[in-house]
Amino acid sequence: MDDPVHHPSHYTSGPIECIEALHSALGPEAFVAFCRGAAIKYCWRAGRKDDLAQELRKAQTYLGFALQVLDGRNPLGKELA
Repeated sequence: MDDPVHHPSHYTSGPIECIEALHSALGPEAFVAFCRGAAIKYCWRAGRKDDLAQELRKAQTYLGFALQVLDGRNPLGKELA
């Protein structure tokens, strides 16, 4: 089932989700900055592109990804090696 906020099908087509690949490619500090920027983007356009609540949930999801990394986990909550 497609979850357009937490696990959109267009980002989950391989063995890992796109968000995990971004974290691996960018490293923790740049990844957190990326997530902060994405959250700002979703708040900025909230109610203008998609449903207001959905856009705010997307912003919340990206902030959650950043917090997971700051807590020593990968973006989807798995322990980092």
